[in-house]
Amino acid sequence: MKNNLANRDIAIVAWAETRIERRSGKTAYELAGEIMDQICERTGVTPADIDGLATIHPHSEAANVFFAPFLGDALGLTLRWTQATGNGGASPAGNVARAAAAIQAGMCEMVLCCNADAANTRMRSDQRGYRTDFVEPVGLQGPPSYFGFIMRRYMARHTLKFEALGKLAVEQRKGALTNPNICDTFNKPITVEDYMNSRMVSYPLRLLDAVMRCDGANGVLVTTTERAKKMGIRKMVHPVGYSELINFDVRNQLPDVTETGFSVVGPDALQKAGLRHEDVRMAHLYDDFHIATLMQLEQIGFCERGGGSDFILATDISPTGKLPINTGGGQISSGQPGLCGGGVQLVEAVRQMFGEAKGRQVPDPANALVTGIGVVNYVRNWSVSAALVLEKGA
Repeated sequence: MKNNLANRDIAIVAWAETRIERRSGKTAYELAGEIMDQICERTGVTPADIDGLATIHPHSEAANVFFAPFLGDALGLTLRWTQATGNGGASPAGNVARAAAAIQAGMCEMVLCCNADAANTRMRSDQRGYRTDFVEPVGLQGPPSYFGFIMRRYMARHTLKFEALGKLAVEQRKGALTNPNICDTFNKPITVEDYMNSRMVSYPLRLLDAVMRCDGANGVLVTTTERAKKMGIRKMVHPVGYSELINFDVRNQLPDVTETGFSVVGPDALQKAGLRHEDVRMAHLYDDFHIATLMQLEQIGFCERGGGSDFILATDISPTGKLPINTGGGQISSGQPGLCGGGVQLVEAVRQMFGEAKGRQVPDPANALVTGIGVVNYVRNWSVSAALVLEKGA
């Protein structure tokens, strides 16, 4: 997907996030309502000002093919444009680009990008694509086993140092402890020793390697830079580069499960934004499993293939470091709102660039790389890879 974003005429003008909970007792509609309330309070806009809505396919409402217009109705929105994106965890970042494209095409003027799910309270998903044949209810039994396979394959090709994954776990947990919206399960510090001693889930994947599905919501408000200035909005973030790839290497009947679309979309998004890898100020990388973060660092080009472990161990990835990674805890130390959790990374990037990440603020949040992963197929890499580059407004 290609968009003309680098001219900075599109702006994210607000972010919102609910508390992430194991079982909220709420519906996706109710959680989205909390996002709407926060957006209106922070910007002064009313529902009448918003004429576009981009959302995910929530697993708590997966059987509802009319979710986007119904959600708009629940939020009191009369809409000129809607988008319900089915790219899993890549949908939130992708919807920013889709909202920008819709605005640039004159289809709407102000878009609420809202990601809400309550899959632990009510789960109605029907995932196919070989999953019912090979994955559920027997066999791999879900993504942890699949990513265990990915780790095994990676270890067959490269050296994987588990202390590097432990460092990711520890640093992300530090950030999470400053984030009031994280799930209570993660409200305690951990050490590398805790990571190494956490129980095996699917060898060699440990419990502290894995994300936990929760209920929650987040979102951003997108409009033109010109309109934002007329509204008197001072804080804004510009999407300046975006790239996504779906079904990487699909015609290969025996694909390498460690090869993904990030080798294409990462460099592409940076090139569109006019950035080199060393220019990236912070990386908010989709982290359903820590091995996915390591693989993205390699395939996007921050280090060589097989060098992810050494790169992580040698790099200060804290908020004040050379390359801050998932400063708010990521999904692994915050909780994954449904199975389309990339909004966690998106909102944290915007929060950082607004200077509102209390206790973990990056000193110079000039830009950010936000990624998304979506859809897990049997004996293949993940289907969707997406990379979004954001730049802080002047």
